[in-house]
Amino acid sequence: MSNDLLREFNEELKSNDPELTNIIDSFTTKQVLKKSILSDKERYIVTIASLVANESTLLYKDMLNVFLEVLSPVEIKEVLYQSIVYVGLAKVYPFLDITNHVLDENNVELPLDGQTTVKYEDRLESGYNLQVNNFGKEFIDGNIDSCPDSQKHIWDFISSFAFGDFYTRSGLDEKLRELVSFSLILSLRGCENQLRIHTRGNLEVGNDKKKLESVITVLVLYNGFPRTHNALAILNEVCEDF
Repeated sequence: MSNDLLREFNEELKSNDPELTNIIDSFTTKQVLKKSILSDKERYIVTIASLVANESTLLYKDMLNVFLEVLSPVEIKEVLYQSIVYVGLAKVYPFLDITNHVLDENNVELPLDGQTTVKYEDRLESGYNLQVNNFGKEFIDGNIDSCPDSQKHIWDFISSFAFGDFYTRSGLDEKLRELVSFSLILSLRGCENQLRIHTRGNLEVGNDKKKLESVITVLVLYNGFPRTHNALAILNEVCEDF
């Protein structure tokens, strides 16, 4: 396990708030990391997702070069691209701009290699099949069938755009993609129903309760304890019924 990410606090904060930075450093290295089973790669990926959901552009910029010590530019970009599905382009846009500037400073040639794996005309079917795999055919079809006709296009959007355009991409495997979704949703506010769905999705693709507990644990610092307690309650609820 590498040193904590927050060693890259900007120098002004270290100078002006030394007690705070020491408290946070001690908390992460002496407590949080000891309770996590995540690899550095997994931990960095879920941290990026949480920073995006929390719109923490300054902290992301300070930490990005540390992320690049473990993650490839493609992996980082894939987390950002997938985040659009859950938090919207308005929140992700500045993270893309920061990332492109830092990659350019690191002499990374842009654009990166494409990761698309499906044809445009196959997006809907491919995305639907992924949803069925992750959440079950009965659940997906039940939601589509019960949806008013005037709103069914949203489910087509979910299948074709959210899953067909993004989940089918290479760069991250399905286990990592579900961890990204879980991290984004638990870092948002008022999305408990969606968190239940993606908790089950994680379990279906092989991310067990211990791993999801570790995700919640390493994101305590970024999300605070109220959202942490909400996520743990949902995790316990879903695992009991799984």
